[in-house]
Amino acid sequence: MDFSLTDEQQAIRETARAFITREVMPLEDEVLRRERRGEPGFTRDELRTLQQKAKTFGFWGLGTPEEYGGMALPAVTQSLVWTELGRTFVPFRFGGEADNILYYANEEQKREYLIPTIAGDRISCFAITEPGAGSDPSAIRMTARRDGEDWVLSGEKTFITNGNDADFAIVVARTDRDKKAHEGSTAFLVDRSMGWKSEFIQTMGEGGPASLVFEDVRVPARNVLGEVGQGFTLGMQWIGRGRYIIPSGALGIAERTLQMAIDHARSRVTFGKPLSERQAIQWMIADAEVELEAARWLVLHAAWTVDQGRDPRHASSIAKLYGANMVNDVVDKVLQIHGGMGYTRELPIERWYRQVRLLRIYEGSDEMQRLIISRDLLRGYTSVGGHLA
Repeated sequence: MDFSLTDEQQAIRETARAFITREVMPLEDEVLRRERRGEPGFTRDELRTLQQKAKTFGFWGLGTPEEYGGMALPAVTQSLVWTELGRTFVPFRFGGEADNILYYANEEQKREYLIPTIAGDRISCFAITEPGAGSDPSAIRMTARRDGEDWVLSGEKTFITNGNDADFAIVVARTDRDKKAHEGSTAFLVDRSMGWKSEFIQTMGEGGPASLVFEDVRVPARNVLGEVGQGFTLGMQWIGRGRYIIPSGALGIAERTLQMAIDHARSRVTFGKPLSERQAIQWMIADAEVELEAARWLVLHAAWTVDQGRDPRHASSIAKLYGANMVNDVVDKVLQIHGGMGYTRELPIERWYRQVRLLRIYEGSDEMQRLIISRDLLRGYTSVGGHLA
């Protein structure tokens, strides 16, 4: 079995690393200064400028089909690039992307929403989570009732990424209360100008999600995304992609922070010897490396499963569960190795410490991943080791 990367994959990874190192990491000190003043670490204009610079490196639309000007990279190659992005805490992402479910839009919707989003002229957010429907999206309470040629949306969405910046939201609401959410929910494209409001939610991390409030927001019937009753299915496809992308970024965080711990252990002297000669420190570094490498292969296997056209849900749940816990444990070890300095805001370690805690919650909590994995085995959807066949 050949685990080596192709020459193209290696070249793309190295080019991405070079760009992140030269163009993005030098911005980290300023991002930290802004965040500590309670300001956004990165403005929308700064993001677009850097994305255009990345475009000259060849990075535009990692997963976007070539017909829309994208790179159409395989999932494994995308995973490698997301790992490189994870090596910096600057809130930067390569441009030319759109939510994967926007490709279900009709031609008119593509012109109005998909293409401007790919171009970076519009920002979207995906809104399915509600105060009472987080890990259980089948408990969606937001309603959409038909009124002539319009749908009228009422309810609240919460913890919505990009919710404060978005020009439009992809909103999943119940359109048939007599059916279960799997069949009675529909996705809508809802412009902010149609009347929904957002409010920033304070969290332990930098930046933050938003709460979205819909009070009888009228949405034209032409803004239904996909088919009526297809909303839950589209929502699960949107969430599913993140389950190998999220731990891909976690790999980059773990790589960067573990190297910081190694460098610190070599230079920090206590009682006449560098920390690197202390067995307790050596074992923490060794354990972190083992966890990192184990997560790497789980993540790459999940991405490979996508590329093979197989059902990726089981492998992706394993990757999401292990990868999220791995990076939390590695960053915790890194902070411990740095001692008191790791706990201060002089270093970005405490920021990563707060940031990675979210990975065990959003887009499928640890508990939901365990439920999916165990259900697949107990109901015979897969056998032990069967996902490797």
